[in-house]
Amino acid sequence: MSEKKKKGNWLRRLLFPGKELKEIADQQLTEKDVVEITSPGKQVAQKFFRNKLAVGALIVVFLMFCFVIFAPKFMKNYSDSYTEITMKNVPPTLSMMSVPTQMQKEGIRSIDGYGPFSIGVSNAGNVYIWGATQINTSGIDISEIPQEVKDANILYAACGIDHCIAIDDKGKIYGWGNNRLGQFGYTEEAENDPSIVVMPQELHDNGIEDVTQIKKLTCGWQCTAILMNDGTLYIWGNMHTYDNLEHFVDRAGLVDIDFTLNYIVGLDKKGKSIFSGKRGLYKDVRLDTVAGKTTPIDDFVKKHGKIVQIAAASNNVCIIADDGTLGFVGDLPPEAIGIPKLQEGERFIPETINAGQYHYTGITNLGNVYSWGGNHFGQAEEPANLKNVATIYTGGFQSYAVDKDGNLIKAWGHKGHIFGTDTYGADEFERIANGGLMTMTIGAVAVIIEIIIGIIIGCVAGYCGGWVDILLMRIAEVVGNIPLLPFALALSALLAQVNMSATMRIFILMCIIGVLSWTGIAYMLRAQILLARESEYVLAAKSMGVRETRIAIKHILPNVLSVILVQITLGFASCMLTESSMSYLGFGVNYPQPTWGNMLNAATNSTVIKNYWWQWVFTSIFLSITTISINIIGDALRDALDPKSSSKE
Repeated sequence: MSEKKKKGNWLRRLLFPGKELKEIADQQLTEKDVVEITSPGKQVAQKFFRNKLAVGALIVVFLMFCFVIFAPKFMKNYSDSYTEITMKNVPPTLSMMSVPTQMQKEGIRSIDGYGPFSIGVSNAGNVYIWGATQINTSGIDISEIPQEVKDANILYAACGIDHCIAIDDKGKIYGWGNNRLGQFGYTEEAENDPSIVVMPQELHDNGIEDVTQIKKLTCGWQCTAILMNDGTLYIWGNMHTYDNLEHFVDRAGLVDIDFTLNYIVGLDKKGKSIFSGKRGLYKDVRLDTVAGKTTPIDDFVKKHGKIVQIAAASNNVCIIADDGTLGFVGDLPPEAIGIPKLQEGERFIPETINAGQYHYTGITNLGNVYSWGGNHFGQAEEPANLKNVATIYTGGFQSYAVDKDGNLIKAWGHKGHIFGTDTYGADEFERIANGGLMTMTIGAVAVIIEIIIGIIIGCVAGYCGGWVDILLMRIAEVVGNIPLLPFALALSALLAQVNMSATMRIFILMCIIGVLSWTGIAYMLRAQILLARESEYVLAAKSMGVRETRIAIKHILPNVLSVILVQITLGFASCMLTESSMSYLGFGVNYPQPTWGNMLNAATNSTVIKNYWWQWVFTSIFLSITTISINIIGDALRDALDPKSSSKE
């Protein structure tokens, strides 16, 4: 056999038995006594896969990696900085678009929504509510409709962020939900608060005299308005939310009114402009939500006729001219879907246009249905081939197409949040997926840094010995005696005072964890190499004149690979936990960039722990399962790579 074959490649010899061994076996063993010659690599694999717990943990980790890598790619509208104030602290639910079956059987008269829940009235005069109906920490469930409302024949109903208003066929006004700021009724406490416009006492006691004269009932954020056909306006609620509320009190001569997130907007009988408490606030009109030059509102009116209707979203208002032309005023998001191009002679029917928080939906004179505007939850993507649609209703992030008999044809938009939302209204499921990718990336890079430093220090100290060993081990002792988490927190706090990008901050965090975590593997490798360098095969290599570097790399290092492999696995889980601990304490990656650690930071608040359990339970489950599974894999690998460990044959 040639000298070249004798040397061979150590990795090939480790994983596969040499041909010479098979030849010897064939010569020395009879056909009856033939046994399978198993390579060391195959033996390790057999030991590992006989451990059912380890195999299960491996599957879990694989699935978790697939989840954090591929799930974000399907979240086309995800943004770390996306928050939604009307969706704060929403519990897990997928019912935001689930119109009750009984209401559909009775026929739909109207649907209205502002935030995480919607209210509807059936043709039978019954009220139905669906979605996330729990009002934060107040203990109020908006779906608990008062009995007197259930007994009445309701004609109109609307809801704000935390209250509902209904009017029956006799003009009586009902309210339920949160009334702390006078949202739905007259209270003495509200009357003594200058920041609250109270519901008129007469309206509270006697209701609407002629219910047939009601033109519009609408609610905003802790505010309610009733507009009559003669232009009379009744309005009340919280002035902290709408600081222009006082400009609409006792106002008459209005054609339309609506609520944006921060303003009340109105349209007078002249139809030449819309106003928000004072004239001239909206001066320019854009003819599309995403493109096109602005034009003065006076020129828009001269060209297209007076404004006959307004529909307000969160930050902008759609104005409908007499000829059916649409215009937009206010802040228009650049990512919004623009108005579809209509056919020649096609125009929108004014009374069919409704607005959600960021989107609009309307019907044209040709019977076509279009949605446009903000599309984070798919609310601006109308289904194809909608037929026989008579009316469109909108919730905060949903649209409902209804025929002339009140039958629901199709609903589209936001179904809800499977893991709920955080205190800023961001979706927890989306943040868990993207945060897991960040946590695992930080853990992986940190453990690579840790392994590289540990291998170099441990190998050099163990093989060289002498003063080199003494020096390197003293350095390791100094670093090892530094308390990792407190030191990392202190260093991270200092770096927080420096103006740097989020990417640079994350990179430095990886380096901090890696540089402070290498001592454990360095000690283990040094001990293994000290033992290996006194072995017979090393002595034989030296006697044959093999260079020291080649002995270290080709002979000693492969024999300590098992230690390195196990340490990589266990170190990965440890680095993930370190990052999570730092972020949990507020010294790691900062909001809005998600990691599992800073998502758990919400659990430092007793209110969150008690009332918003979904904001920490799901994240802690993902983090715990991942790290425990990785540790199980590491322990199983250590047992499988240990030739002295027992195994079932």
